[in-house]
This record gives sequence, C-alpha cells and structure tokens, in this order.
Amino acid sequence: MEILIALYLVIYLVLTIFRPRLALLFLIFALPSYLIRFNIFQIPLTLLETQIIISFLAWFFKNYKGLVKNLKQKLPKKLSYPFRNEIILWLIVAFLAVIVSNFSPASLGILKAYFIEPIMLFILIINYFFKQEDWQKITWALTFSALLVSIVSFYQYFTGDFIFNSFWSELETRRAVSVFGYPNAVGLYLAPIAILTFSLTVNCLKKINFKKNKKQILYLVVSGLSFLLSILAIYFAKSDGALIALSASIFLFLIFYNKNSRLIISVLTSIFIIFLIIYPSYISDIKNKLLLQDKSGQIRLAQWSETYQMMKTDNNWLTGSGLSNYQKKVSPYHQEGIFVKDYNDPKWLNKVLFNDEFRKKAWQPLEIYLYPHNIFLNFWTELGLLGLIVFLAMVIKYYQKSILLIRKNFINKSLALGLLGAMTVIFIHGLVDVPYFKNDLSALFWLFLALLSIHIIKYRYGKNTSN
Repeated sequence: MEILIALYLVIYLVLTIFRPRLALLFLIFALPSYLIRFNIFQIPLTLLETQIIISFLAWFFKNYKGLVKNLKQKLPKKLSYPFRNEIILWLIVAFLAVIVSNFSPASLGILKAYFIEPIMLFILIINYFFKQEDWQKITWALTFSALLVSIVSFYQYFTGDFIFNSFWSELETRRAVSVFGYPNAVGLYLAPIAILTFSLTVNCLKKINFKKNKKQILYLVVSGLSFLLSILAIYFAKSDGALIALSASIFLFLIFYNKNSRLIISVLTSIFIIFLIIYPSYISDIKNKLLLQDKSGQIRLAQWSETYQMMKTDNNWLTGSGLSNYQKKVSPYHQEGIFVKDYNDPKWLNKVLFNDEFRKKAWQPLEIYLYPHNIFLNFWTELGLLGLIVFLAMVIKYYQKSILLIRKNFINKSLALGLLGAMTVIFIHGLVDVPYFKNDLSALFWLFLALLSIHIIKYRYGKNTSN
C-alpha cells in the first residue's frame, strides 16, 4: 500500500510541475481521497492533504520571487485577495483554539487539515483559475466526483455490498455510505455539489442547439445524470437534512433564475400540495421532521442541551472548548440516553411509565459526538465566540458579493445562483449536522469562496466579461 501511495504522489508531483491546472482539477475530483491515510516522519497525513501541499509548494517555489517583491510594496486593493482580512482572522482564531486545547496533537492536526490546507487550496484556485469561464472546469471536476460517489451509493443500495456496518447493510434498514464511513457523509458531500452541478446543467441547457451541437448534448446528459444520481444517492443514504437543504436551494434557484423557472416552481408546488391533500399522513411526518420531533431530531435536541450546559460554565461561552476538545469538555454534562417521544401517541407517557417492554423500546442511548451537530454551535465550541463571528462575517460577505455581482450583471447567473445555493445547502444542512469539520467539506467551503473571489477580482478591474 505504501508503495502505491508513493508512486501515486510521484506521478502527481510530475503532473503538478508540468500541468499544474490539470493536477488541481484532479485534486478537486479526488476530494474523498482524504480517506487514504498514512504517516510521513510520524506526522499523520491524508492523500488529499499531501496533494494540496505538493501543489502549493510547487506554486510557491515557482513564484516566490514575485511574492517577496509584492510583500515589499503595498498592493492596490484590486490586486489583494478577497476575504483577505477574514482569512487572517480565521487563522488567528484557529490558532487561539489550539492554545485552548493545550496544543494537543489532535488540535494541531485539525488546524492543519481544516484551516491551513483549505486556504492553500483557496490561494491555488485563484492563481491558476483566474478566468471567469474557468468556473465550468472546476464544476465539471466536482460533477464527475459526485457522479462516481453516487454510482457507488447506487450499487451499495441495491446489493448491500461494501456496507461494512451490519445495521446499515440490512435490507430493512439499509443506508448507502458510498466511499465514506457513514451515511450522512454522502449527503454532506453531494448536496452542495449537486446544486452547483444543477447550475451547470441549466447553463448547458441554455446554450444547447439540439440540431447542431452534439457535444453540448453530451455535456447536458452527463451533468443532468450526475445531478439526478446525486439526489438518489442522498436518498439512498437517508440523509434527510441534505435532501431538505438541497430542495430549498433548488427552489430558490428556480425562483430567482427567470420567469419560466418560476412557472415550473408554481406547477411543482401545486403538485406537492395536491399530493399532501391526497395523502395527509405525510403532513405529520414532515412536521415531525421540521420540528425535530422525530428520533433524529430529539437526539439533536438532547445534544444541544448538553452543549448549552457546557458553554454556560467557566469561560466556555467565550473561548469555546478548543479544537478537537468538545467531547472532553461536554462529557460531564452528557446524559446516557433519552426516551424517544411519539408525538402522535397521546398515551406515550403512560406507556413509558407503566410498560417495561415499551420503555425499553423507547429508550435511546446517546453517544458523545465529535461536534454538536449545529453550524452555530460547531464553530462556537471549536473556535470560541470570535470564531463564530468571523465565520458568520465570511458567509454574510459571500452572499453580499454574490448578489452584487448578479445585480451588476457581471457573473454568469447560473454560476452565481449555484454558488448561493451551495452555501445555502451548507447552512441549512448545518442546522442539524457538521458541514465543515471534515477534510473534503472544509476544502469544498473554501473552493466555493475561491470561485466567487475570482469574479470579485475581475469586477474590481471593471472588466465586464460575463459569459
């Protein structure tokens, strides 16, 4: 295995030297390669991390003279990196969070993998893919990555093969995990990519000429297939949060795209309402899901309650628990389990109190998760109050700049709505999950910021080259 990894990295290094853009596109395609782990000089690394480091060092040593020169003179604002101030603050709060964690090896590893390396990728994307039309190349790399992940999920769901958790592999409780170790990882990875792939599909459909351009037809088929299979893969993983977030983002995309898309939304909404009228039992299921009254929701509420108890003690509300220190800090406030309430059963409490067999079925043991599974609490506990504020400032700026570029007609509308949709997916899904603190997800987040930043830089130059 070590020989194969070494051979792969040598090939990637050669590709980086001679074709750095192609190497980066392959890196983006291979974001799930973080699952391949190894040590170099006793330093734990993943294949994804190593590829980022190789690409960054190759770029740095090729351009270091110009970088040193730029440091000696004050650059005009239009040449500076978008989100520059936020990036500096982001790294500062991450380093402070390492201090709170007493420089534990785990915290240093997270600092490297979730903060420093994704920003390296951000810098690389801006420097190598600085043309506005390059967004399609990056989106295609993500689209093919999502297609591969989805095909594996599709195979797993219908065969049960390669699902190594016996509960998830059983037909009655089957949940696809694709190349990942757990089902929710499928939704966390695919949902934000799916809305960007959807924007690519819409863009292909807009440009297509069915009589003359067979190449565009192929593009349309591949992007559309990737989008549809991504939705199915998320469904096969039973990642409800991802499905809800993706549905909301597609809804917003179609609302703001044009009049025809708004008509489509009106028709789909009418069909959905008619469906609920015919099958009213689904209304209760939807309500329980949205109000966190189902089993998963009640587990989340219990976890947030523990986190609240932890955060209000000492100075945790200010400093957080520190990077990779949440489990240790929340442990004294952890409850072993909860009784899962059936909100549709008015006799539920009596059954729990007086029926031993029912009480055993209603009891749900709780584990201590790595993170609180809420986007606000995730950043608050890991990075402290300042870290949460910096994160929210980046997201707000992301939306502001996207909307500005749309209003100025400076950016491809499909791309802009896709980028807005991707961040919306992250935010909505993040209300009940952890959409950042993982190698591929942190890279995705900064990849979206980089795609937007390319257009911000072009806008500063005042060159209206919208495609």
